[in-house]
Amino acid sequence: MVNNRRILIYGYGNPGRQDDGLGKALVELADEWVQNEGIENISRDVGYQLLVEDVTLIENKDLIIFVDASMDERIAVFDLAPVEADDRETFTMHQVSPGFILALYETLYGPAPPSYLLQIRGYEWELEESLSQGARENLAEAWKALRQILGDPDRLDELLGRTAISGVKESKKEPGNGSKS
Repeated sequence: MVNNRRILIYGYGNPGRQDDGLGKALVELADEWVQNEGIENISRDVGYQLLVEDVTLIENKDLIIFVDASMDERIAVFDLAPVEADDRETFTMHQVSPGFILALYETLYGPAPPSYLLQIRGYEWELEESLSQGARENLAEAWKALRQILGDPDRLDELLGRTAISGVKESKKEPGNGSKS
């Protein structure tokens, strides 16, 4: 049973660069599931990168899940972590972090909804439109965990603490930074 909270799953990355397309691939799985189950409270969207304009997508949402590929070798399979608003300037306004989107939202509209970054470990980044075998396996595990969360978002914090949900090995990541490098 799916909770009635208004949820946005936003996947980003370039599917023409092999595993960089993991965000889009997860959203495609979510699209199929949402359509097959007749679920109306889960919105999905994709982009090559996060843009300042994406701030409008999170309006009137109760929970945001950003999804991106990661080259971070500390991530065994995937990592799901809270994103905090972070208004630090970025290198370019043509690409921003999930934390920057939340900070902009708070400036424009008030408190941002709870938000998380799901980073899925990728391995191959060449100019090709297919996921590597390892990325496909990681995608399947990440989707299994995310479906569990979507079924009961109120248990999100409890699920975050489980080893099966968070695949990061001894992480020292900066919050809200889902870069691929």
